[in-house]
Amino acid sequence: MPKKNKKQSGKKIISMNPIIKNIVVFLVVLFAIGSFFSLYTSSQIPKKENVGIDTLIEDITQEKAEKIEVHGETVTVFLKDKNAPHHVIFKEPAESLSTLLKNYNVDPEILKKTRVEVSDSRASFWFNTLITLVLPFIIIAFFIWLMIRQVQGASNRAMSFGMSRARQFDKEAKVKVTFADVAGAKEAKEELAEVIEFLKTPQKFLDLGARVPKGVLLVGAPGTGKTLLAKAVAGEADVPFFLVSGSEFIEMFVGVGASRVRDLFQRAKKSAPCIMFIDEIDAVGRQRGAGLGGSHDEREQTLNQILVELDGFEPSTNVVVLAATNRPDVLDPALLRPGRFDRRVIIDLPTLVDRDAILQVHAKNKPLAADVELRKVAERTPGFSGADLANVMNEAAILVARRDGKEITINDLFMSIEKVILGPERKSHVMSDKEKKITAYHEAGHALVSHILPDAPPVQKISIISRGQAAGYTLNLPTEDKNFRTRNEFISELAVLLGGFVSEKMAFGDVTTGASSDLKKATRLARKLIMQYGMSEALGQRTLGEREELIFLGREITEQRDYSEKTAERIDEEISQLIDTAAKTAEKILTTSHETLEKLVSVLLEKETVERVEFEALFGEKQTKENPTA
Repeated sequence: MPKKNKKQSGKKIISMNPIIKNIVVFLVVLFAIGSFFSLYTSSQIPKKENVGIDTLIEDITQEKAEKIEVHGETVTVFLKDKNAPHHVIFKEPAESLSTLLKNYNVDPEILKKTRVEVSDSRASFWFNTLITLVLPFIIIAFFIWLMIRQVQGASNRAMSFGMSRARQFDKEAKVKVTFADVAGAKEAKEELAEVIEFLKTPQKFLDLGARVPKGVLLVGAPGTGKTLLAKAVAGEADVPFFLVSGSEFIEMFVGVGASRVRDLFQRAKKSAPCIMFIDEIDAVGRQRGAGLGGSHDEREQTLNQILVELDGFEPSTNVVVLAATNRPDVLDPALLRPGRFDRRVIIDLPTLVDRDAILQVHAKNKPLAADVELRKVAERTPGFSGADLANVMNEAAILVARRDGKEITINDLFMSIEKVILGPERKSHVMSDKEKKITAYHEAGHALVSHILPDAPPVQKISIISRGQAAGYTLNLPTEDKNFRTRNEFISELAVLLGGFVSEKMAFGDVTTGASSDLKKATRLARKLIMQYGMSEALGQRTLGEREELIFLGREITEQRDYSEKTAERIDEEISQLIDTAAKTAEKILTTSHETLEKLVSVLLEKETVERVEFEALFGEKQTKENPTA
């Protein structure tokens, strides 16, 4: 399959420049004809020297000439001296050579000693005449033929413009994806198992009067494996698979998208039983009435055609439409009603167990060291999607290949995690001693506050080596997955974010721009606590403001205020109070643990990087509610 696609893509590249291609072909043909004509004419004329009639008379009388050829008006004298060039004389066309020599009183006896050959020039005359007259007509006719063929090709492409661009994967494909290739997503697999069973044994459901959903919508964050699951369904059911993106329906010409939808559904019905997968359906399935085109909007007409085709499926038609999106909130309600996409399969971010299984899948063809425990890698990657985990394994393999290694170690995997989160190390970025010290105090402040607060996650690693846009970083990741977070956890997170800012201020009596990112995150988190989560004691248990997405000349998110100006002032006061309280909490911890802070700074300046094991060996295990005396 990949080779076939590669050839097809090559043809498309050539067809993109038909005018240039025709001009090049025309010039090549013209050059070939000119070269042939030049070769013919040059072959008729040997190495020569144009001379006068007196030289001809001299060559004959002094017996220098070996042979004389008469070709029309051209007289060529071949000399006995082989190194000398042939003498060429031009005479009058109507006058013969004998008459010419007689007029110059050449002795006939001497002329008899020289061989004279007269060739018929009529054939070359007619050939040259035909070449002169016919060749321009041949060139013009060839150019007209090229133009006609181009017009016919454009006509054929215009006829195929409304055909679907969907890629079809037959069930005989060499590489099949099954549920064994998809780790995690247990609930999603169970939901899709019904679709597989329907495609395999449809009569079992039809005999009981059951109707399997025509459309199944896969909803999940980017990289969670929606497309992979759709391919796995086709592989398990052993049926053809049609893959198309929602954006491939949209064109600048009205009606083309609807035509492609009709063609796609017709192809799918002919190949039934089969699976049709529309990736990123929100590109064409957004709520109608949001644009400026009215009834002539191309996207709305395409969506209308999809709705009609979904309704047009007969109960016995074994065609299942799968679609994927990470924005179900923007889809048109008519698309989600019963009878269309009436089943929604949620694909969540993988849990700790799922991440371990996903890493096992991506580690199959990679040489891992004997001491590698993928469970530890899974613990360090909360919130990672399947695509992120695949990227982690790939970056680790690239890292080992760069140093000409043979096995992937656990440290390589940890380094690849940091690269995916923060970016590559900036080894060329050399900090001064003062900047290094500021960074050490900043990161030590984050780490110490996170270590002491019981509701903050444990510290996994501290580093003052530049990576990405950060001068240093502190990784404090939870050891288990959480679906809910408490207010105390958010307050602790605010204190950890401000720990670096407070530590800098305490150590140097001044602050730097290095804390700007932390302050931005803290302000955003405090606003969410008050306006979205209802965790403000002063404003009560309510949400404030409604976020709306407007589709007008691009993507724009606006906030509709459902509160008064007085409440807006109280929101600002609450945000400032939360941040001030968090700063005071961080300052109290760092003041009480000043000696520990200085010790950690010294270790960072010496080693630049401190892992969790070494950190807890120096400062004890983390304090938690379950283990308050640690």
